Amino acid sequence: MENLISLVNKIQRACTALGDHGEESAMPTLWDSLPAIAVVGGQSSGKSSVLESIVGKDFLPRGSGIVTRRPLVLQLHKIDEGREYAEFMHLPRKRFTDFAAVRQEISDETDRETGRTKAISSVPIHLSIYSPNVVNLTLIDLPGLTKVAVEGQAESIVQDIENMVRGFIEKPNCIILAISPANQDLATSDAIKISREVDPKGERTFGVLTKIDLMDQGTNAVDILEGRSYRLQFPWIGVVNRSQADINKSVDMIAARRREREYFANSPEYKHLASKMGSEHLGRVLSKHLEVVIKSRIPGLQSLISKTIGELEAELSRLGKPIASDTGGKLYVIMEISRTFDQIFKEHLDGVRSGGDKVYGVFDNQFPAALKRLQFDKYLSMENIRKLITEADGYQPHLIAPEQGYRRLIESSLVCIKGPAEAAVDAVHAILKELAQKSINATSELKQYPTLRVEVGNAAFESLDRMKEESKKATMQLVDMECGYLTVEFFRKLPQDIEKGGNPTHSLFDRYNDSYLRRVGSNVLNYVNMVCSSLRIAIPKSIVYCQVREAKRSLLDHFFAELGSKETRQLSKMLDEDPAVMQRRTSLAKRLELYRSAQAEIDAVAWSK
Repeated sequence: MENLISLVNKIQRACTALGDHGEESAMPTLWDSLPAIAVVGGQSSGKSSVLESIVGKDFLPRGSGIVTRRPLVLQLHKIDEGREYAEFMHLPRKRFTDFAAVRQEISDETDRETGRTKAISSVPIHLSIYSPNVVNLTLIDLPGLTKVAVEGQAESIVQDIENMVRGFIEKPNCIILAISPANQDLATSDAIKISREVDPKGERTFGVLTKIDLMDQGTNAVDILEGRSYRLQFPWIGVVNRSQADINKSVDMIAARRREREYFANSPEYKHLASKMGSEHLGRVLSKHLEVVIKSRIPGLQSLISKTIGELEAELSRLGKPIASDTGGKLYVIMEISRTFDQIFKEHLDGVRSGGDKVYGVFDNQFPAALKRLQFDKYLSMENIRKLITEADGYQPHLIAPEQGYRRLIESSLVCIKGPAEAAVDAVHAILKELAQKSINATSELKQYPTLRVEVGNAAFESLDRMKEESKKATMQLVDMECGYLTVEFFRKLPQDIEKGGNPTHSLFDRYNDSYLRRVGSNVLNYVNMVCSSLRIAIPKSIVYCQVREAKRSLLDHFFAELGSKETRQLSKMLDEDPAVMQRRTSLAKRLELYRSAQAEIDAVAWSK
């Protein structure tokens, strides 16, 4: 059972070291889940004397006004033999054997956190005391409740202290040690009043009655100690502390304990309760109760820790890794994130992710439909054919077939294909930009760095724009090649139409009959359709080669090339993470360290059993 108190002691120290003080925050807290005994009392209630009696040492600061201005987590460790000593968590390699020096260090450490302004702080001081004269126990000494601010303190100090005390004792895992002086009306006890507010049934409260020996003659505290005046679930325990005269004379605590035992054993009013009174009995009762409570909480604590570790790891994963400090590290981070984006983009094109099929839709539906909508037959009207042929002949009518007329008719028809071809390039470009944007959104690491997200996006879009222009050039060249060099086999059929040639006796503008012109129009249309069929296959190949394939191969090549010439300052600017995210990651990492440490400690105790 002693291992259980030591376990909680270790976890409490880890909580403080890693910034978990149980205060309200956006971070999960382990402190609030740990069973603890909080010592509550008003000023001059004898709270410090009770703690010193349990420890058997004079070690707490004393004085007028508010002396305890930070929570003191007092961890007592029973040792078999040897010299008593104390250790502070903030001075891990220093042992104190002089307890007057312990008192001074408590005052000094309080001032380090709060300054010398008599302000208060919720950041605890951890003090461990090792002695053969103590029981294994952990107590949290809280600032004494007060009703009036003293000189040098803010007017809000009264409410600030009450809020701090309430913040500790209202938690269901907190055991309340309510200190009340017997020589004052219990109805006015600050400790009982605030304890009743947070624990109205008295299920978590231990009542301690001090200054019994200072009560007016003819009065006693038997009704309180026997639970008739104010009932709690646990019996009241009375203590007799050292008097101020004893403190001034530095009366030994061991002698004070002996005198306390003698007081209860020899007092007619209390001797029937003597075995259940005194600071030694109080220490044993609290130690045993704390062990029982800790044991009952362990399963729930293990479950909470496992659940919280998973949540912390998941959030840290979402936030991503911290920024490297050196140039090489920053460059590596940028390259890795950019490659992740590039890989996601490729997965869209390769069918691993959706969207790449839209490119095929352009080639299979949009582009062929646009070619079909080209109205070549209207362009090849009788009047237009006659006009182009006669204009091509010039002053010298053709002798056999109107070759120049054919060329002009074919070239002017094929030029119309550039429109659908250019539209196909634009359509694929729009799809690639859409997939690039989707890839940016899907790259979680880019959400971490807004500037890098913009830089990578701009680099990708600029590359796609360059590829689009190259693709347009290549596609237009395909059409121009068809216009610039007609298929010879087509013309070899033309001499068969010699006899159907024009009648040279006709006027210049009535050289051909309608039958012949229709024949010319039919030949041109057949040739143009043949070229359209060819380009319907060639243009998609050109677009894929110049845009899709090139985007897969070198989307961020220019971006990567420019990275090498950037200075550390420029790289840092690209990794300008939101300061709130950086702080959150640091806090999460510390809290995760705490929970993993607690999990290891609990598992070690469980395995030892």
